[in-house]
Amino acid sequence: MARSRLSVAALAGVTALTLLGTAVPATAAPPVTAGPATTRPVVHDEQITFQEWSRYPDWRRGSHAGTRAVPGARPGLTLSRPAGTTDYTDPHTGTTRTWEYATWTSPVTAVGFDATELVASWNATTPTGTWIQVELQGSYNTGATTPWYVMGRWAAGDADIKRTTVNRQGDPWSTIWTDTFSIDDAAAGVLLRAYQLRLTLYRAPGQKAAPVVHTLGAMSSNVPDRFTVTPSAGHIAWGVELPVPRYSQNVHAGHYPEYDGGGEAWCSPTSTEMVIEYWGRRPSPEDTAWVDPTYPDPTVNHAARMTFDYAYDGAGNWPFNTAYAASFPGLEGRVTRLHSLDELERFIAAGIPVVTSQSFLASELDGANYGTSGHLFVVVGFTTDGDVIVNDPASSSNDVVRNVYQREQFEQIWLRTKRINASGGVSGGSGGIAYLIKPVHKPWPHVPGSTNW
Repeated sequence: MARSRLSVAALAGVTALTLLGTAVPATAAPPVTAGPATTRPVVHDEQITFQEWSRYPDWRRGSHAGTRAVPGARPGLTLSRPAGTTDYTDPHTGTTRTWEYATWTSPVTAVGFDATELVASWNATTPTGTWIQVELQGSYNTGATTPWYVMGRWAAGDADIKRTTVNRQGDPWSTIWTDTFSIDDAAAGVLLRAYQLRLTLYRAPGQKAAPVVHTLGAMSSNVPDRFTVTPSAGHIAWGVELPVPRYSQNVHAGHYPEYDGGGEAWCSPTSTEMVIEYWGRRPSPEDTAWVDPTYPDPTVNHAARMTFDYAYDGAGNWPFNTAYAASFPGLEGRVTRLHSLDELERFIAAGIPVVTSQSFLASELDGANYGTSGHLFVVVGFTTDGDVIVNDPASSSNDVVRNVYQREQFEQIWLRTKRINASGGVSGGSGGIAYLIKPVHKPWPHVPGSTNW
């Protein structure tokens, strides 16, 4: 199971936006229209936007200190000439090593509205002896700025550093909750208006191989507190089901308890692995050689290890999961929020399964037979009546991973930002969080007015 969002007060959605003033990154690929044409943008009470750097001109902008833009079929940013060396003591091993480093800082980028949350995500190649750090500095609507917050220290493997977020980061108005920048009290009126992202690329001294960051993005959002949402109309991908492989996390119960206690907690990497394998990629036998040969589906064990956040002590870090997916050749991934099931249907119609995050009581989702404070699964299609077909890893075996959940029930538990928990108190909801994973050259679906992917 993924984490609950702790004290995060408001989670977000999406609307048509005009981005203000400062530099706005371009999208990675031209969109494709999926499903029935929409003649005008849909109006939402929530706001979400996803802004990214992924093209060669994007990487040439910003401030470089030892980095350079890399052209080609998949452009990126790499370490060219080190800006210096630094010692890093890994808090999870106690080992101190010296690294060459270089930095790139994005232009100040206007969100386009006053946001309450931001989640950064990235796609990078990190050869042995390399890793990256992603940081955020926000600008409030008061004119004040945040400190530079660490959003992640990441490598595709775990031999050089233990990938990690950083706890106990905040100022009087905002806090970093694992992978999410969150305004502490939206009602106080101090909100996020703009931001910069900073990349630091590290490599072992004297080594030629260096990291390459292909995509850096941020999902910013402002969603009002809500216990319910208005049901969507649908009829976009009804009767469509994608042939996504089916994996149960529960067949891994007790496996490798050093990774969040074992498979019973691995909903996020199990869901991510299902989508990776849908796209024809998977860890090699050499990659999974460390897994006990008596265990089934070793690629799931591998996904849990390679998404594990050593500070959070779990494999449910959202951007670590999409970064893991993008470590496979030709794939890209990002974390965002969607407005509705209508938007999600566009992805299914385009052949793209979607990983979603939700929390619910057992009584709120017929057929699930469990409740959760945070769980991820894969939406793979819709019945002819519009109900949601899900590959739910919280199943007893691979044979029963496919489930059908009532459309309106699913939409409520996924999109709400507030819910009544089992104790009768109020807890948060994900507000429509989704992992979007696809081949780099496959266009995204197009919804007029939506800027959230």
